[in-house]
Amino acid sequence: MSRYWNEPEYKHGTPTKTGVLLVNLGTPEAPTAQALRPYLKQFLSDPRVIELPKLLWWPILNGIILNTRPAKSAKKYASIWTDAGSPLKIYTQRQVTLLKGWLGVKGHPNLVVDYAMRYGKPSIEDRLNALKAQNCTRILIVPLYPQYAASATGSVMDEVARCMQHWRNVPELRMVRSYHNRPSYIDALAKRVEEHFAQNGRPEKLIMSFHGVPKFHLTKGDPYHCECHVTARLLGERLGLSPSQWQLTFQSRFGRTEWLKPYTQETLEQLAKGGVNRVDVVCPGFASDCLETLEEIALENRHAFMAAGGKTFHAIPCLNDHPQWISTLGELVESHCADWLANANQDMAKLNEQAARARQAGAQQ
Repeated sequence: MSRYWNEPEYKHGTPTKTGVLLVNLGTPEAPTAQALRPYLKQFLSDPRVIELPKLLWWPILNGIILNTRPAKSAKKYASIWTDAGSPLKIYTQRQVTLLKGWLGVKGHPNLVVDYAMRYGKPSIEDRLNALKAQNCTRILIVPLYPQYAASATGSVMDEVARCMQHWRNVPELRMVRSYHNRPSYIDALAKRVEEHFAQNGRPEKLIMSFHGVPKFHLTKGDPYHCECHVTARLLGERLGLSPSQWQLTFQSRFGRTEWLKPYTQETLEQLAKGGVNRVDVVCPGFASDCLETLEEIALENRHAFMAAGGKTFHAIPCLNDHPQWISTLGELVESHCADWLANANQDMAKLNEQAARARQAGAQQ
């Protein structure tokens, strides 16, 4: 049996297209234990996420975690769920719509822009097949992770490669690795924070909270820790803050392994006990508000800070659908696809010339 299938019929003269696929982490289909179980199983079965031998991890995952954690996680998701569904999915969809509009205004209306989730739906495989069906022979993958981590961007790379193992006609493929120090990204973050300060005043301390990873990722060469520090330093400088006015922390620990420090919740509790009355928290590593920002930071960590003696706590919204963030995405696409876009315009001009000659020949006959 052939290892290739679902290839569209090839037709000479068919215009080729360039596809852009935004990829976010993912979300369950509903805030229920039933929906969380398959989502968590896919997420926690990823060897990039859990770096344990399968024989050791599989019994723990299937025998303990998937029988206890879905119900607990479902309650957390229910606390942030909206009538329109998951906030992360809603904002990712908006980013696609707005990015299409931005690219159209910039003279690139023929780019095919779509999105996928690394875990959950729509899957990377489903949307790559959709791009292939539209004759996209050039595809740019844009993971919505500003800082590179093997467990995030690396996992997206793995899945894209897996999905194309059975493609006969593999497209020209590019992937945005990271953009942690891109000026337009730092400007977008700063604009979001400055707008918040303009409405609410300035805090005693700005906490920049990034998603954590186990410490051994750093010792084995993962650049994530360093890229987070670069982003934080650049944002602090862009905001005109002194080093004492902001602090980088890491959130979302899982398991007993030591993770990157300092931990967000412990830092907030220490600040409150030390007499800091107001903190604001921004999450530069998240392109869209999600469980980790809306529940963990805005609810759990707020409670921890206030319980430790803090007076005022603000969670600053993620970039979401902010116009400056959409411009950043657009510039990323333009810079990574510049030659593709130029060649696509030339190819389309040649096809139009061929079509015109064909029509002229038919008229003469």
